[in-house]
Amino acid sequence: MTDGIMQVYIGIDIDKDNTMLSFFHEGMKEPETVSTVIGSEHYRIKTALSKRKGMGQWYFGDDAIDKADAGIAILVPDLYESAKENKRVTVDGEIFSARELFLIFIKKMLSLPGRLFINAPEKKITFTLDKVGMEEIELFQSIGASLFMEKEKVNLTDRRESFYYYALSQDESLYLRDVLLIDYDGTDMFSVLLSRNENTKPQVVNLVKTPLLAPRLDRDNEFLKLCEDLVQGKAISSVYLIGEGFDGDWMKESIAYLCKNRRVFMGKNLYSKGACYAGYIKEQKTDWPFVFIGDNELKMNLSLKVSDKNKMRFITLCTAGESWFDEKNECECILDGEPEVTVWIQKPDSREASMKVFTLTDIPERENRTTRIRINAIPESDRDIRIEIKDLGFGEIVPSSNKTWTYRLTC
Repeated sequence: MTDGIMQVYIGIDIDKDNTMLSFFHEGMKEPETVSTVIGSEHYRIKTALSKRKGMGQWYFGDDAIDKADAGIAILVPDLYESAKENKRVTVDGEIFSARELFLIFIKKMLSLPGRLFINAPEKKITFTLDKVGMEEIELFQSIGASLFMEKEKVNLTDRRESFYYYALSQDESLYLRDVLLIDYDGTDMFSVLLSRNENTKPQVVNLVKTPLLAPRLDRDNEFLKLCEDLVQGKAISSVYLIGEGFDGDWMKESIAYLCKNRRVFMGKNLYSKGACYAGYIKEQKTDWPFVFIGDNELKMNLSLKVSDKNKMRFITLCTAGESWFDEKNECECILDGEPEVTVWIQKPDSREASMKVFTLTDIPERENRTTRIRINAIPESDRDIRIEIKDLGFGEIVPSSNKTWTYRLTC
């Protein structure tokens, strides 16, 4: 709750074909996934938008495709991919920005009927995608801005990270040992094995993704052999089977094998629920004793050691495990002694830290403690951080030289 206003965490799992939406707020046992058919578990909504012929009426999801198939509406071509590439598309003889049309789709997702909490004034949206690159970052940052949401209220994760947040938000008995996810959409299959290093604080979590050869003919027998290979020599507490490929009654021996000394769960909405947990946890609403260093997460902790009221303390500039495109911090300090700045660099799986000294060359000579500087730490990738240091002078007593020094750190 924020000043009596309920904070709602929305998780949207989206790709070029399908979208799923879950929401969560304090007081709920777990996130709830929205179904377009009340009372059913029809969670997958087609990532599609169509325009009624000759009118400004838009349809979304399965309805968009049905209306287009019926000849009533014109389907937007490749909605998600066109929006990522910031294309202009022609629909019903008119030219539109694909991103503006994608925004219409997102707004319709957020206004599904009967879902009061989705329209709450205080909300945080986490989009989870198959992969996160610059195209995706630019697209969803523009969507957040168009929704008039503060930048920190719109997050991006990949599906592997959503699995991490989901699995470790469950009862501890389900992750006492390793956790296995198998994703099968009916065509492609892969696994993700989650393991924890309990000797570090916070515990460093490792996720290993492995492409698998999906069963084709005797599916039960082929999947059984695949499972035997996946769990051999490993201690696994729980298994999550995700995707439409597991629909039907074809698993007999394979599911019996997986259930021996392990808890097994099947579903389709794990990623959108994990995105809800990601938004909640990243706002530090709960103690979180884990850190995951994935493809998009910073690979180093960066700190500044300062004297504050005659006591030494560290100011965190960048935190390992945070998404590099979300992390940006600045602080202001007064130089004491030599014209240099020392930062401390530590990897999350190590207790040791190294130091890097940045010399502020050609800074004007002044009396000690009469130079104030601003330090900005700006990640440019998961392993690269740009450090910008600016001379601010000292108020009206000492004017600023407007000098700026730029350095780069790579791990």
